[in-house]
Amino acid sequence: MSGAHHHHDQSSGHSHGHSHAHGHDHHGHGHSHAPASFGRAFAIGIALNTGFVAIEGIYGIIAGSMALVADAGHNLSDVLGLVIAWTASILTARPPSARFTYGFKSSSILAALANASLLLIALGAILVETIRRLVHPEPVAGGPVMIVAAIGIAVNTVTALMFMRGRHHDINVRGAYLHMAADAAVSAGVVAAGFLITLTGAQWIDPVTSLVIVAVIARGTWGLLKDSLKMGLHGVPNGIDENAVRAFLAAQPGVCAVHDLHIWPMSTTETALTAHLVIPDGHPGDAFLHHIAHELGDDFAIGHATLQVETSAEGHPCAPDCDPVA
Repeated sequence: MSGAHHHHDQSSGHSHGHSHAHGHDHHGHGHSHAPASFGRAFAIGIALNTGFVAIEGIYGIIAGSMALVADAGHNLSDVLGLVIAWTASILTARPPSARFTYGFKSSSILAALANASLLLIALGAILVETIRRLVHPEPVAGGPVMIVAAIGIAVNTVTALMFMRGRHHDINVRGAYLHMAADAAVSAGVVAAGFLITLTGAQWIDPVTSLVIVAVIARGTWGLLKDSLKMGLHGVPNGIDENAVRAFLAAQPGVCAVHDLHIWPMSTTETALTAHLVIPDGHPGDAFLHHIAHELGDDFAIGHATLQVETSAEGHPCAPDCDPVA
């Protein structure tokens, strides 16, 4: 009888988890579809930047400026990053299937990883050429460098402003925003370099500016790589304290132990949780589970909780505090 009862508890926990996750999906739509509302921003950003990369790359070669070529490389990696982030935002919105029961939500995590990897490759290529230029300086036309980089400031500022709104909600939108903001700063540096070259005629200013650009990109990329790797490894998302969640669950009436607690990112915007609650007095009912799931959503931004209720801690060394119920 106790076995059957125990099984009932498990299935109730799971059916709750299922019904809640389903119901909460509507509640969480604002989160999951946040990037989708940036479709227009992505499209305009990609179009503007692709055009600019072509102009900047060609003029960089004509003017002999490594700083312009570095900036064009940086902008190209950003265009690729925007394409990846946009693709991920579309995939994230696709419904689950029998094979992909989460849908393609975690494609947004893979996108952030791919984005960081692309940036590192672009960095390597630019770095090699810049070092070559430092060793063998070549003449640089400062005037065209200033004009093209000034256009870059405008293009990047406009694109960054379009992503500003969503940068706190999604790592990919944040990635797009940071890239564009950094690009605007980098272009400003290239304008200054062009001005100094025109003023002094010192050719070494150009490759040194390129090195500074590389350092700026490397710093931003490292942060993006670290965050996306952590998400890919199912680390507890930033801003969620695992101990606080555990304490919250343990403090619920009738709960004498919490074990097998897992908190992980389903995508760059949504978080899931599973936990086993040991409740010796028996299953507390669906209302109790709905209440906990609601609280987890409100207090910890965990939108997809599945809770399994157990009436005995037998066989679970993690839950020694519970007295077995006869």
